Amino acid sequence: MQEHLSRPRGIDHVPRGASTGAAGGARCGDLVRISLSVQDGRVTDAGFAARGCATLTAAASAAVALVREGTVLDAARVGPGRLADDLGGLIPSKLHAAELVADALHRALGDAVRRQPATATEPGRVLVAMSGGVDSAVAALLCAGDQAQVAAVTLELWADRDNDAGRSCCSAQAVRAARAVAHGMGLPHFTLDLRAEFRAGVVEPFVEAHADGLTPNPCIGCNGHVRLDAMLEFADRLGAGGLATGHYARVAFDREGPVLRAGADPAKDQSYMLAAVAPGTLGRLRFPLGELRKPRVRELATAAGLAVAGKAESQDLCFLAGTDRRSFLARHGGVRERPGEIVDRRGRVLGRHRGQHDFTVGQRRGIGVAAAEPLYVLAKDAVANRVTVGPRAQLGRSRVVVAGATLRRDAARVDSVKLRYRSRPVPCRVTGEPAAGRHRRLELEVAEPVDGAAPGQLACLMSGDLVVGHATIAPYA
Repeated sequence: MQEHLSRPRGIDHVPRGASTGAAGGARCGDLVRISLSVQDGRVTDAGFAARGCATLTAAASAAVALVREGTVLDAARVGPGRLADDLGGLIPSKLHAAELVADALHRALGDAVRRQPATATEPGRVLVAMSGGVDSAVAALLCAGDQAQVAAVTLELWADRDNDAGRSCCSAQAVRAARAVAHGMGLPHFTLDLRAEFRAGVVEPFVEAHADGLTPNPCIGCNGHVRLDAMLEFADRLGAGGLATGHYARVAFDREGPVLRAGADPAKDQSYMLAAVAPGTLGRLRFPLGELRKPRVRELATAAGLAVAGKAESQDLCFLAGTDRRSFLARHGGVRERPGEIVDRRGRVLGRHRGQHDFTVGQRRGIGVAAAEPLYVLAKDAVANRVTVGPRAQLGRSRVVVAGATLRRDAARVDSVKLRYRSRPVPCRVTGEPAAGRHRRLELEVAEPVDGAAPGQLACLMSGDLVVGHATIAPYA
């Protein structure tokens, strides 16, 4: 350590055209910036600036020395443990400095690689999306078992100082945990900062939809338009031919190209959340867990000695971790408490609510109105700020209108529809049987009345276990 303190490598140096990553700040009192220039897969120059304890300066100097003139893949293997070893070991209270330097280094490295042009594909190289959970870790394990050259990437999508960001699967803390898993498996790991894209493409539409009286599926847009395409572009810059994820889904091919197929485990199938992924993207994806069931995945993780083998699954939207929907909407979109009426179908006022955005069509609990039989939310009017409720018998629908539809195959192929993530497919047909393509509006005839078809939710159009289209449930007239 003394050498790095007396002669710090690259201190106050910013290479020309460099990418810079920062970590730390006012809360901890330490701040470090790492700057890198990358060309043709190598780190051609590096420098840093640090404010805080001496260990932070030493760790940043060690990082610069370790990555300068090396390949980006070698740089992506440098983490807190490697830095601590290079400094002769760090006591637990000083390891925080190495963690901050690693955070800054990997943010800079991800940005530098992202700015490079695509490179020729290296045979057998695959990029794995790693969240820090057991599913993505086993996906990486299985890819490595196929003798692939595996690199891992984790997306940093959200940061909110007002809630417990550490519980989010896409926060800076979660990125750090995923990097530790990847390095523990001997894999190079990259951090890809998509916070701006995520806010614009996922969070803002989520807030707007609630204000408009809808119940959106933010994960659909995130997978379909933000996460996967960005990671595939990153894969191109690393020379990786494809992207593997820990989703429980499969890809099938017919004469028209790739088509999404449900995962073999019906209890874990995630094809609903991937329904909006474009065919061009789908054709480059690998789903190593598609044929597996969750207990088997945990068995594989345990056998490989992965620390995440028993890790619990995340249960909520990533950006809602540590907070609730009402507080989030008020803080990030100005969708605040707005008292209004709860009425029945005849317009009789039954009670009051604090805002229509607190309710979802099909909801039973939390309505706050006493009645002889359970009441359900039948409809919402965002303009009038009115919520209509009634008994379950009034909830069922035999026809569902959907908007913004995309048919990957002709509608004649559609034989069922999933209207919620964890619901079973319901037999249906698309009236008029339109051809494949985009359609402003379609009508679905379901074979049995469906409860709680919530406007704003995805309608996943199925042909057997294939996803052949998707649309959004339209508001009721």
